[in-house]
Amino acid sequence: MRASLQSGLLFASLSAPFVDAERVLGAYIYSRHGDRTPKVFGNTALTVLGYREVFNSGSYYNGRYIAEDDSAFHIQGISNSTVQAKQISVTAPDDSVLQNSATGFMQGVYPPTSQNVDTLSNKTKQEAPLGGYQIVTVGTTDTNVDSESSTWLQGSSGCSKATVSSSSYYTSKEYFDLEASTKDFYQSLAPVLKGAFAEKDMTFKNAYTIFDYLNVGRIHNETKPNVTDAQWIQLQSLANNQQFNLAYNSSETDGVRAIDGKVLAGEILSSLNDTVTGDGKFKLGVQFGSYGTFFSFFGIMQMPAASVDFTGVVDYASTFAIELVTDEAGPDFPSSDKINENEKVISWSKFVSKTKEVAVTTDTEWCDVCGNTDGKCATSDSTDSTSASSSSSGGSSGGVSRPVAGVIGAMVTLAVILGLGALFFLVGGFTVAKRRRGGPEMSNATTVTGDKKA
Repeated sequence: MRASLQSGLLFASLSAPFVDAERVLGAYIYSRHGDRTPKVFGNTALTVLGYREVFNSGSYYNGRYIAEDDSAFHIQGISNSTVQAKQISVTAPDDSVLQNSATGFMQGVYPPTSQNVDTLSNKTKQEAPLGGYQIVTVGTTDTNVDSESSTWLQGSSGCSKATVSSSSYYTSKEYFDLEASTKDFYQSLAPVLKGAFAEKDMTFKNAYTIFDYLNVGRIHNETKPNVTDAQWIQLQSLANNQQFNLAYNSSETDGVRAIDGKVLAGEILSSLNDTVTGDGKFKLGVQFGSYGTFFSFFGIMQMPAASVDFTGVVDYASTFAIELVTDEAGPDFPSSDKINENEKVISWSKFVSKTKEVAVTTDTEWCDVCGNTDGKCATSDSTDSTSASSSSSGGSSGGVSRPVAGVIGAMVTLAVILGLGALFFLVGGFTVAKRRRGGPEMSNATTVTGDKKA
């Protein structure tokens, strides 16, 4: 496992590979959208700042994976300057904020190229518009539809049992206790909430929407909301608490409340499996989604057991990436007996088996977990080999199709901001060792030292 740190719009990564002669064979990136307008008024839109945030994030990954063949993390065989459609897959829900964020991100991953010139039969030259802007198709996932227009993300998952599970939080003792104990706090914010919220709505039930409204004001308004630092910390903490509990419930045996995280786990497997089964022809999967999916994924991967930081809403344009690597020398795709698991790398076979324990990988499985009987679930018996999200990756099934024990190490780079600052990442069941890195753009980095649950 490998972890890196995102700070503001700069990323800090470990400067050297963990294994000798390590080659990156493929990767999967999951990202939140950039800065946007507040939810409370509806019709949310990506801001110029948000566009810049996702573009900068994509530019980082261009430097890490694309631009330089001699980069320690360059994806072997990926096209350097001109995007090759068969090598990548980019998806986002049918939502303008997320779709536009994915487009802006890919502009950073593959910036304009001056090579986009056609010579016609009459020998005239036609240059591509916008300085060689590269068009990257963003596919549509069938989960989290219109999520950024909803003040309650989990309610848009389409999963009946997940909606019921999340709704039950509002009848729990924990919720009622917090609603009662924070009533005066939210009412004290009336002077800065008037005009956006009715007085009856200034309660813990709207914890995230209130936080989101004030957060946008702090970022964009010249006259910032008159909220003290202590109040701001409390607002953020309460919003984190509410939203995490709506997205994940550790006491559930089926984990249905975290269905979006389960589907994401299946999509990650499907995407990386395309790289493995295609001998590296498919290189990079990219998906955009909401902070709610981050929460669900964190929960099912047991990250909160390692740190409470994983129960905080990730900042705009936060990402995590999972990399397929090998230490076998040479340009060829590795065979199954050329790499062994070590303390820094999870073998492909273990990554598959551990992830499949929590993942939803087919429509049939999704329908069974969710209890849905309409739509695609009306004929789910015939879709056992179909990924739970129809456009999740480069075209293979959601199930992993062949045993490749020990072929590749699945390494995780997590570049995310949580809560008030940049915090540490790992996959549940792994211990963390902190160390200082030098350089003006570097901060604390973390490395995972071994699987303690295997």
